[in-house]
Amino acid sequence: MCRMLFFGENIPSRSFPSTFTQKLKLVDEVDSDINKMTARYHGPLQFKITLIGIVYLSCSLAAAEMEMDDTEEFTRPNIVAAGSKTFHWLCTLLLLLILPSISTCLTFAGKLYSSVFLQIISTGYAVVEALVLRFPDGDGHENRTSRGTAWFLAGLLVATVFFGSLASGTGALVQNKKLQSFISHTGEKTLNIIHRTLSFAVILTGWVKVCLAPVALFGFCRGKHTGQCIAHGVMGSSFVLYGFVYALVLVIPWIRNSQSSFTQDHIDSWVICIWGIVNTFTEHRWGREGWGHGDYQHTAMGIIWWAGGLLGIFLSRGGRRTFVPSLLIIFTGWAMSEHTQHLLISTKVHALFGLVLMSGGALRIVEISFLLRDQRTDTVIHSFQYLAPFCLVCSGILFMGANEEQLELVLRLGADHSAYILVVISGAFLVYLWMLLCLEFYLKLVNTQERLSIGDYSLVNRNRAVSEFELDNVDELDENEEIEV
Repeated sequence: MCRMLFFGENIPSRSFPSTFTQKLKLVDEVDSDINKMTARYHGPLQFKITLIGIVYLSCSLAAAEMEMDDTEEFTRPNIVAAGSKTFHWLCTLLLLLILPSISTCLTFAGKLYSSVFLQIISTGYAVVEALVLRFPDGDGHENRTSRGTAWFLAGLLVATVFFGSLASGTGALVQNKKLQSFISHTGEKTLNIIHRTLSFAVILTGWVKVCLAPVALFGFCRGKHTGQCIAHGVMGSSFVLYGFVYALVLVIPWIRNSQSSFTQDHIDSWVICIWGIVNTFTEHRWGREGWGHGDYQHTAMGIIWWAGGLLGIFLSRGGRRTFVPSLLIIFTGWAMSEHTQHLLISTKVHALFGLVLMSGGALRIVEISFLLRDQRTDTVIHSFQYLAPFCLVCSGILFMGANEEQLELVLRLGADHSAYILVVISGAFLVYLWMLLCLEFYLKLVNTQERLSIGDYSLVNRNRAVSEFELDNVDELDENEEIEV
């Protein structure tokens, strides 16, 4: 069809090759077609026809590689009580992740009473989930996972509510003499810092709980697969958090316009360097065990992180911008996409993960070097600048969903890699939207508070001016009366 549209001829389409010999034959046939077309069309059309032929050849060979895993050995999973478990997951998502996110925005904006109220609601649900909610569970893994994470969140939320109440000066607590002494020794500023830290920790813990729920529901990541799932979850979440930091610096104006002595690239280089040192000496027991394929991969990745991080620290000194952290992201994405996988679907998901991560690094370099021209910020936020953080978030979500058992589950459900990838990227869109909504909500709270403060200040000045005007009139009347006398 494509050849008929471009060349104006009804050339019969060929079937996609399945063997190497057939692929070479297809190359010769397409090359012959290109030569024929070039002989018939001269001038500028020659380049166009050659380009079309190359694209056609590339598409043909790519389509020839669209092989699928053998799914005969995989059976559909038997999921019990899917409706009630899905409802439980949605409640967890709403009350232990989204609601704490809103309360954290209120906390950082100084709305402590509203923040503590929402955190009390989340605490109540966590306690109810830990004490009451149970599901039909053959081996008990789902119920233990739900109860364990719920109890941990309940304890963390109780501590958050306690310090939030102290920071807001709740009467029932402040009246206690021991607590009064604790508040006076700790200080209001320290209490606010503790409350904000705990509030953000609740979000991170809620994120872990929401991600663990499908793992427990479908029954994977157990036994020898636990380590791989933890690695994918931790590194994927790290990329998501890194994308959030990029979005935070981009959206919050006083961070974006900061003129501190350290640029974001300098801080990124330090973090990557330290992470690389830890990764180099923890992924393999040096001198105590033999080297395996995975040991070489992860240790080499740690080496390039600390080596590139040192270069980034040097180039970004004195408040300068540098490309090094973004270049390390590109190399990391390439290395991840080249990891050999047992399943073809896993290879394809890892390849797209690496491509998206490399795109994020490349877009970041374009932003720093060409859009901002090595400056820290511009007068406005360009739509292009939202793309690099999204690529990091998207790559993190893809990597979290790329563990072997989870992809086996996709095959057991009868889906393919394209449908699965689209669903995962849809989740990445929603996660990025959630981040941006939280940041915009925080900005709205802060801006509203500033306008109210300015309004109160203007009202005080207006009242003061009126009072001075009235006093001046009284003085003038007294002087006039004295003159008349």
